[in-house]
Amino acid sequence: MADPANATKAREALRAAQLYYLQNHTMEAISQEMRVSRSSISRLLSYARDTGLVEIRVHSPQEARSRLEQQLSERFGITAHVAPAPARASESARLDRTARTAAHLVAAAVDDRSTIGVAWGATTTAVARHLPAKPVHETRVVQLNGAANLHTSGLAYSAGLLGGFGDAFSATVYQFTVPAIFDDPETRRALWRERSISRVLKLQASANLFVFSLGSRLGDRRSHIYSGNYLEREDLKELAHAGVVGDCATQFFREDGSTDGIPLNERSSGPSFDVVRRIPRRICVVSGAAKLQSLRGALAAGIITELVVDEELAWLALESERGGAAG
Repeated sequence: MADPANATKAREALRAAQLYYLQNHTMEAISQEMRVSRSSISRLLSYARDTGLVEIRVHSPQEARSRLEQQLSERFGITAHVAPAPARASESARLDRTARTAAHLVAAAVDDRSTIGVAWGATTTAVARHLPAKPVHETRVVQLNGAANLHTSGLAYSAGLLGGFGDAFSATVYQFTVPAIFDDPETRRALWRERSISRVLKLQASANLFVFSLGSRLGDRRSHIYSGNYLEREDLKELAHAGVVGDCATQFFREDGSTDGIPLNERSSGPSFDVVRRIPRRICVVSGAAKLQSLRGALAAGIITELVVDEELAWLALESERGGAAG
């Protein structure tokens, strides 16, 4: 039978190591957050190194994962990575910690001849800022959904995000220079037949890694799909009528994960969920309590294989699932 004291020490050592090595916190800051002495933090970091929790990078083998990560992974059939954050942390601080954790995970997943599909958004932009340099060979980064609208071409916005991935991995970058949402689905279908666009679509379909976040509830200005003027008033009414709770790469979905019967998806430049589910590794990075319904919908849709989430949202997702099961 496992010793509870050793299990507790392993969890504390893992938390301290994540804060020190992944979040770049000082031992003084960690001691304040965990409410133990600085010498205790030093001993926990030594324990993490001595027991193999830390090698060159922080990792979470099955036997040393936090209980929360284990519960999320087992309940939803994914691999969960929880970014530690104190209860008093601001929303921006939670996002930054989540993005840092995700950046290390993404870097570890990229290898020679990888094709990385990226969906634009504030969260993936934050991930791009924290990516460590890892030069690999013949790797490609491809934009998964268009970024243009009536007010902007979206090229500068998407180029900055994709450039962060390209620079980190010495990769070739392919932008998707189409509207985020078309006025007419027939226009999209016609454009998809153009050879220059078809080439990018084929690259998207060949992706072996997808890095994305989720749009939050309708009208939330923290989501770029809303703050960037991509949707008209009639679009918002249509989405509300369809029961939409979020989007992935401008494909909109309900809390049960369904996308059928949502007319706006016929005009979206983003890949259908059938296409997304064919990508072997799909890393979703999400932070903030406002994303709870969207996260639940994405999990129900089966588009996530690995989840990087802040601590508060992780608990909310688990508790909401327990509440649903009890009901």
